[in-house]
Amino acid sequence: MVWGLRDIVLREGGPRMVIFAGKGGLGKTTSSAALAYAAALAKKKVLCFSTDPQASLSDIFERNIFGKGEVEVAPNLYVVEIDADAKVGAYIEEVKQRIKDMYKLEEIPPEIEAYIDSSVAEPAMYESATYDAMADYLARGDYDLYVFDMPPFGHGIRMLTMADVLTSWVEKLTEVREKAREYDEIASKLKGERLVKEDEILNELKQIRDKLTTFTDFMRERTKSAFFMVMTPEMMSVHDTERALEAFKSIGLSLAGIVLNKVLPRDFHSSPSPYISYRYRQQESVMRVIEEKFGDLVVAAIPMFPREPKGLDGLREVAKHLVDGVTKLW
Repeated sequence: MVWGLRDIVLREGGPRMVIFAGKGGLGKTTSSAALAYAAALAKKKVLCFSTDPQASLSDIFERNIFGKGEVEVAPNLYVVEIDADAKVGAYIEEVKQRIKDMYKLEEIPPEIEAYIDSSVAEPAMYESATYDAMADYLARGDYDLYVFDMPPFGHGIRMLTMADVLTSWVEKLTEVREKAREYDEIASKLKGERLVKEDEILNELKQIRDKLTTFTDFMRERTKSAFFMVMTPEMMSVHDTERALEAFKSIGLSLAGIVLNKVLPRDFHSSPSPYISYRYRQQESVMRVIEEKFGDLVVAAIPMFPREPKGLDGLREVAKHLVDGVTKLW
């Protein structure tokens, strides 16, 4: 049994990307921040990236970093919280400008503009912007370690399959464009600047596809990335984790381990408070289920703290349990 992530992540030749996944509110962001801080203390240049639109890393690090790009919060430790809404808005404006340029329009017809604007409300737009930003940072290769706090489970799955969807879309567009070239009558209508513009757009789609595919392939390679699920000792979390493991398996992702968060200390067993002792006994029964179902997948345990861990001092305390494995369960 491995306890702690130091020998998994921070060893020589370890993964360059670490991803924490799971339902919202279980401790993914805290785990991401604590691991990133521990890696920075180990002299690695680290980027910690949160996909949470609620600016949770700002809260944990007690710094306003939302939408400010890469912010150095400690030596070797850089943190990013993208403003996905702003990124989507800029992309929508770019799409409108390209339509104007392609068709030489002064203004886009109102019904078309309304349709384009309505796409901002699509959840896939936010996920696409977030995933694209993650892929961009990895492609630049400026850091020794990338720690990504993924969105809640369902959204995370859609993000991970986005490259596959985009690949199919680009392949279909390419097929259509090649078919058009086969017919002189159609090709003659697409001569000149418009043909060039359409090919430029198709080439750009291919570049985006290639970037996302590279990122997803990197994510699926166990020697390059480590994927951790975060869960709590509650039956609902057990069921959610089982479903998540099946979903990840179906898209070719294998788990590096499970981080068990919010574990009640052993001395709660003898607490004079009936409520606390009952909660501890309830946790014990769930822990037996976790050991049976997930076995050696549990690689780290983080206790329930008296107060929410924040700031570098709080993260250093979390890292003792997450990275160095001072809490052992069985």
